Amino acid sequence: MGRLFDTWPEKYDAWFATPIGFLVKKYESELIMDLLRPKQGEMILDAGCGTGIFTFNILRLGPCVVGLDISLPMLRRAEHKAVGYHFRGVIGDMMNLPFPDGSFEKVVSITALEFIKDAKGALDEMFRVTKQCGCIVVATLNSLSPWAQHRRVKAQKGKTIFDRAIFRSPEEIAAIAPIAGEIRTAIHFSEDDNPELVPGIESEGHHMGLKTGAFIAACWEKPRKAQ
Repeated sequence: MGRLFDTWPEKYDAWFATPIGFLVKKYESELIMDLLRPKQGEMILDAGCGTGIFTFNILRLGPCVVGLDISLPMLRRAEHKAVGYHFRGVIGDMMNLPFPDGSFEKVVSITALEFIKDAKGALDEMFRVTKQCGCIVVATLNSLSPWAQHRRVKAQKGKTIFDRAIFRSPEEIAAIAPIAGEIRTAIHFSEDDNPELVPGIESEGHHMGLKTGAFIAACWEKPRKAQ
């Protein structure tokens, strides 16, 4: 799986520099930060950190972040971006996280779960390495969104990074978790929308509580063990 992403660092970052990609990053980042709420000095795992496109917003608030990824080229780019911050890159597989139980106050994983067949197994690993009363935030791509259908069509026409993607619904994400949590979606606009109209579209989708946003973000608090 790591080889799937080895040639993508430049293309991945370049897409988020486009007008619509910039807006996608903005609204996805706002949702992640609202759920994760990183604090100074916390130990946070960014599982499947990729090029660190979302990691920087976490780092600038002062936590210590371990970025794990299966692709060395992606991880090297993340390390380059994080120079001067408390960041350590680790090559590893989300299905077998190389950390002891309860290693982190918080764990976040952003747009990585869709490339893992055993989503429950990966989420179980994230819960395992999180401390009691810590939080786990997972974001993935929504099967109910028009973006998912568009990406499926593109994958059928030619090889893309989404050839191997597994899109899941908010209900499917809730079903793989061992406890109940909070689930929200973002990116209610389409790739072809006028960027000037995007804020209004996104605001309306948020206030209506739509489940069809292209980006699912879920948050769970790991319970304290009974004495």
